[in-house]
Amino acid sequence: MNKKYENYITLLKEKLDDYRFQHSLCVAEKAVELSEIYGADKERAYLAGLLHDITKNFSDNEQLQFFSSSAIMLSSVEKISPKVWHAISGAEYIKNTLGITDNEVIDAVRYHTTARADMSLLEKIVYIADFTSRDRKYPDVDVLRNIVSNNLEDGIIYALRHTIVTLGGKNIPIHPDTLDAYNYLLINKK
Repeated sequence: MNKKYENYITLLKEKLDDYRFQHSLCVAEKAVELSEIYGADKERAYLAGLLHDITKNFSDNEQLQFFSSSAIMLSSVEKISPKVWHAISGAEYIKNTLGITDNEVIDAVRYHTTARADMSLLEKIVYIADFTSRDRKYPDVDVLRNIVSNNLEDGIIYALRHTIVTLGGKNIPIHPDTLDAYNYLLINKK
């Protein structure tokens, strides 16, 4: 699969620092692994995982300039949450600069940090692959990996709860999409 995406890999090497480049490769690998378990398209998962952080190393000023030139209006929560900016700019970048037309891949990049209600299977896979790729080392990552290997939605609920508790504990606003995703999954849990 790597050969087919060689140009994107070269571009990522140019745009990202070494850590973020390796992370992108790990997320693409994890997205393929999860696709095999849950029946998603492996090629699309690889592509979305590979490109999910393409604008992560843009400075805050570069992000803001990109939003302005792309006519992207940030919500009040997004304006004060620079950690989500790369997902918004990344989706726009792969669509308008790289010419990717697959809306599901674009949405997987767009919502990989916040999640959202009623995500597609690809969106879910990229969201949780970012949390559980082999380069991740936070305290309960193995717990989450185990949950995800058995039940994708339970893993996403666990990850969303972790995000909500962490941000809430630091008095940081929580993106409405994150809350919507959490509530949606709980309400529609099978």
